[in-house]
Amino acid sequence: MADSMDEDMEDTQPLQQDLTCPVCQGIFQDPVLLPCSHSFCRECQHRSLQYNKKCPVCREVFEEGQAISNRALSSACETFLKQTNWRSSHKRPSEDTCNLHLKPLELYCEKDEEPVCVECVTLHSTHRLLPLKDGAPKCKKELSFKVRIFEKKVETYKNMTHKLGNTVDYIKNQAGQAETLIKAEFQRLHEVLVTEEALRLKALATEEEEKLAAIQELITNTNMDIVALKELIDTLKKEMGNDDLPLLKNFQNLKRQAQWTHDDPCLPNDSLLDMSKHVGALSFKIWENMQAHVKYYPVVLNPNTATPWLSLSPDLTSVKESPELLTTPENPERFDPCIFVLGAEGYTSGKHRWDVIVGDSPKWIVGVCKESVARKKKFTVSTNRGVWSIGLSKGVYTVLTQERSELQVQQRPERIRIKLNMDKGEVSFWDGGTAKHLITLKHEFNERIFPIFGPGLHSTPMILAQGKMAVHTS
Repeated sequence: MADSMDEDMEDTQPLQQDLTCPVCQGIFQDPVLLPCSHSFCRECQHRSLQYNKKCPVCREVFEEGQAISNRALSSACETFLKQTNWRSSHKRPSEDTCNLHLKPLELYCEKDEEPVCVECVTLHSTHRLLPLKDGAPKCKKELSFKVRIFEKKVETYKNMTHKLGNTVDYIKNQAGQAETLIKAEFQRLHEVLVTEEALRLKALATEEEEKLAAIQELITNTNMDIVALKELIDTLKKEMGNDDLPLLKNFQNLKRQAQWTHDDPCLPNDSLLDMSKHVGALSFKIWENMQAHVKYYPVVLNPNTATPWLSLSPDLTSVKESPELLTTPENPERFDPCIFVLGAEGYTSGKHRWDVIVGDSPKWIVGVCKESVARKKKFTVSTNRGVWSIGLSKGVYTVLTQERSELQVQQRPERIRIKLNMDKGEVSFWDGGTAKHLITLKHEFNERIFPIFGPGLHSTPMILAQGKMAVHTS
């Protein structure tokens, strides 16, 4: 009986292999036929389609929707399953055998980077095939290279984590400095407002006192007039009670006495408080008077762009050499190693002007630059590098164009005025002390433009001049 079963199994093995899906190694389930004549389970074909549109056996390209149901093969599979009582839980080929040919994996395809069997050689005829013992070292070598790259990347990431931690401390320090400055400035302005309030209240109290004193004096004089009038009335009434002859004899005298030359009491002009003076447009008047206590700067510096060799004033209006290298984050905006710092605001349109006090500094550069100017490498300052500027070095004033031309000045300018006209594409430089024009550079600006300052490594500070303020009403 056992022999009979073994013979039946041997008889069905060739048929079973014909009815086996080359992908899942199971009996076909709902098989489909590709244009290349190879068949697969519909689900296997669908999964294969997610990776590439090639036949898993012959690798011929096919398009989605070209697979058709193989009904004859499907019927044959159903008949085989009924006759042999074949179960879907049949033994799968081991991981060491080819899923397609059920042969041992003995070769390695260098192009497809996968192990293959000897029967797969025809499918890889143009590829280089190696023994497994030669293929494994090549893969290990490549993976070792990857490991070294990742190990270096781990060290880089660790260093970055340390830098990010320092950046956290730097941001907290920035916030602390800003908080101190904000509180100090508000305290200063608050004291100005308190002083202004006291002055206005004092002026109000003074006018109130003066107006009340005037009214009180009028009341006193009026009361005195009332007493005098009553005395006169009493005198006249008494004389009117005399006999006719004495009354008539004294009439002229009484008539002269019955004269009243005082003005009638009334409220004089401006007797009330000048309310418009004290409370009219009060907030505007306070704001207008605050101008004397407020400084305006057309440009302030951006400390996040300053090279670590520069030290900025707390109000960001002056810059000079730092006595030691500052510890600053390596943020993308910061210049390093070039000795520059940018203005805080960039421009894309309009007219702008600002003055820079260079004093007697022996070396400096001032002008404008495009936002994309190089930050992390040394470069020659010129217009073709995106910087439009003039400078002083070794006693020579220079227009920093690509050709470099000397700038003739009659006297040493201590104040440089920069005028930027974005709409006309012009940046001009002037002697701020004499208002003498020095040079105008032209360019069609196509990105945001920032003021740029290069104070050099000197103790003499480069100072941004205070701008003028004016109140316009309509």
